[in-house]
Amino acid sequence: PYGDLVKQRVQRFATYEDMIKHECTIEEMEEYEAHIKNGIVVYAGVDYGAILEEAQKEADIILWDGGNNDFSFYKADLEIVVADPHRPGHELRYHPGETNFRRAQVLVINKIDSSEKEKLADLLRNIKEFNPQATIIRANSKIIVPEGKDIAGKTVLVIEDGPTLTHGEMPYGAGLLAAQKYGASKIVDPRPFAVGSIKAAYQKFTHLDRILPALGYGKKQMAELTQTIDKVDCDLVVSGTPIDLGRLIKTSKRILRVTYELEEIGSP
Repeated sequence: PYGDLVKQRVQRFATYEDMIKHECTIEEMEEYEAHIKNGIVVYAGVDYGAILEEAQKEADIILWDGGNNDFSFYKADLEIVVADPHRPGHELRYHPGETNFRRAQVLVINKIDSSEKEKLADLLRNIKEFNPQATIIRANSKIIVPEGKDIAGKTVLVIEDGPTLTHGEMPYGAGLLAAQKYGASKIVDPRPFAVGSIKAAYQKFTHLDRILPALGYGKKQMAELTQTIDKVDCDLVVSGTPIDLGRLIKTSKRILRVTYELEEIGSP
């Protein structure tokens, strides 16, 4: 969590309202919202001994969902790690992602449908060399936009998950893929319209051009994100963030939400 860490010692999220009550940032919501939508209770906070005590009272299975910017603070019976074929080499370049990669009993390679063959081959070579015992599950990342037909022929602003674009070093995400898939006529460059910390992010992360990162560490940055969106001249917004952005911020623009599901290919 971000903020008063004493107050945030043990957090429990079972509803969307719980995230509002705990004053979650956009980045935290991106981690929690999908689980909550699926009826799964999420625990977070600072004191992971106390968190484990509480979680054990109501769960038969405890799933540590930490991403590759941490590893489990609990001894796990099974370790499943996602490896991204768009970023081969990252699994060895960064800590603790490398730790997760080497320890994993199961490696899930997602996004195969949008990856380049050469990059996928690089990733598979690294698995063979550094974790040959791991079971490999190959999968596509199926893009879902219920109102996708409305994108055709439109000028759109694409918003993506902030951390994926910034320190994750990705130039795009599911939002851009959806805009291209459904035939957007133009993807607007949001950089001339960026304000405050959003503008500063573009200056720091120069690989970003046609994509707006959904940065929202606190109310001020959320306000700057909203201002940036409102200034962009577009027909609609295509949002590839894991959260329902339209529910969180108030903007004059129509927002179409992009989601994605894992679609396994064959058997391990």
